[in-house]
Amino acid sequence: MTSIHAFHIPVMGLGFTVDSPLKVAKFGISSVVSIMDDHLLEDMRRLYSRERNIPYLPIEADTHDYRAERIRKYLDLLNDVVNQQIREIKNQPFSPGSSLYKYFDLLHPRHPLYLKFRKFLGLLESSEKTILEQELLNEVKAGYIDVNIMTKVDKINFDKQGNEMPRTFSDALSALRGFALSSLQSSVVFSAGMNPALYSYIEEFDDFFPDSSGKLKKKIILKVSDYRSALIQGRFLAKKGIWVSEFRIESGLNCGGHAFATEGMLIGPILEEFKREKANLSQILFSSCQHALEAKGKCPLPVGMMPKITYQGGIGSSEENEFLMTYYQLDGTGWGSPFLLVPEATSVDKDTLDRLIQAKNSDYFLSHASPLGVPFNNLRTSSGEEQRKTRIKKNRPGSPCYKKFLTFSTEFTEKAICTASRQYQDLKIKQFKSGNTSKAELEEVLEKDCLCEGLSAPAILNAGGTPRRNLNAVTICPGPNLAYFKGIFSLSEMVNHIYGKVQLNLQADRPHVFIKELQLYFDYLKKDIQKNLSDPSKKYEAYLKKFKSNLMGGIEYYQSLENQFSQEAGDVKNQFLLQLDQMKKDLEATIDADGLHISFS
Repeated sequence: MTSIHAFHIPVMGLGFTVDSPLKVAKFGISSVVSIMDDHLLEDMRRLYSRERNIPYLPIEADTHDYRAERIRKYLDLLNDVVNQQIREIKNQPFSPGSSLYKYFDLLHPRHPLYLKFRKFLGLLESSEKTILEQELLNEVKAGYIDVNIMTKVDKINFDKQGNEMPRTFSDALSALRGFALSSLQSSVVFSAGMNPALYSYIEEFDDFFPDSSGKLKKKIILKVSDYRSALIQGRFLAKKGIWVSEFRIESGLNCGGHAFATEGMLIGPILEEFKREKANLSQILFSSCQHALEAKGKCPLPVGMMPKITYQGGIGSSEENEFLMTYYQLDGTGWGSPFLLVPEATSVDKDTLDRLIQAKNSDYFLSHASPLGVPFNNLRTSSGEEQRKTRIKKNRPGSPCYKKFLTFSTEFTEKAICTASRQYQDLKIKQFKSGNTSKAELEEVLEKDCLCEGLSAPAILNAGGTPRRNLNAVTICPGPNLAYFKGIFSLSEMVNHIYGKVQLNLQADRPHVFIKELQLYFDYLKKDIQKNLSDPSKKYEAYLKKFKSNLMGGIEYYQSLENQFSQEAGDVKNQFLLQLDQMKKDLEATIDADGLHISFS
């Protein structure tokens, strides 16, 4: 992150933020691009090259190392265009309506540059104003073009003769290579847990190690769900001399995309642990990393390096943002799903935008759509869901599997296939008809959707192109927080809402970010109990006790925060405490003290 803004736009899907840097980096706003789908990146490079009269030579699938090359070339294009945008902005006047004016006008009202900007505007022509103008221009910097690699998406690839290719040509490792060889000076965000082969491969690229001045050209950000995960992954990398520049904490359920639920550990206590252990975490990782760098003969890190700690997931108001930043001493926050309603920041086709605006709270749900087998936030009214159901009605369930990024199942075949594919689902139906699988298991399989096509289509559609093979159906994965935002917003409106300059009219029944996550975990627990109620094992009973204990501990922790709410938030505080009391009673009524008696009154 730059010091310009204290929020970032996280990765969303494959295509929703694929070109966000071209829209927001020129205003100092950092965003994250998924680099998992090289087909999409190649299509976007072609579309933007045509739009901007940039020479374009396609990188065909029979080219050596084509995946890494497609990724590298697209990232280089983003970098070149954003740098050009910054040069153009610096030549603009400080007049309302110009991008230069907007650059500073978007800043937090307490940001030193915003205050300097307001002072500059109030001055008459003078030498002082000329000096201030130059000082402001010197501070115009682009937001970071960060990239995301989902560590679990790491298929081993084969050549045309069917021979298994070397490990370095797997999906995740080749994506890392594409980023590492690009001209970007930014970060890769690793999400979905540790991948030892991928993390070890980082050592092959000098840009991830400090240069002679201690600077890292390319940095590592780990998206984590708790402190333990941060410590384990951070130490693994530090022992290799790789420094983690940021731990990006995300709510297990109050987020978009894949949901990696904890065992009832709520985000408040998790952030409290990071706050308490930050200095210790930094010391452990710094010491280990320095020793490894010395052993490798590499340049050392500058003394005093500390990883940034940020949070993303379900934030909806400036008050929540301010509380999280100040009380937990965060270095930044992430605002994702609300930006899906900001065409100036993300790529969502008009049809999907309309569906989001019309969607009810109940249309947002946690689904089995992902072939990864991880719960996936979904929208019931999306065109992707419509297409999936239509295929089932026509007795043609499943998707034609062209990209094959999520081919992990060898249940029926020697070579792995995707559980969302037509091939797999046909085989599953035959298994059901022969009496070898349950109806519930079959229905869960039929929920699987082709995320490769559905999550990339909106970017192509929004850029005025046509997705390959006319697969136009869009799968969208918003967090449940988006249900409370209604309308299409400008970039200025959303940023001003984050900073408290204006307040967007959200639905009145929107709960506090902490309460919403608690509600989501309670609903998640009830559904899990219903699924396992017929034959609960001793292991499951122990899991229930732990889950309930963690939720109860979280509720008591939130009750202890009563005095941390500002005086102006009296109504908010009262509502917050009332909802906590009710949730505590509901939890007690659902699972008794020994965790065995379960009811849903």
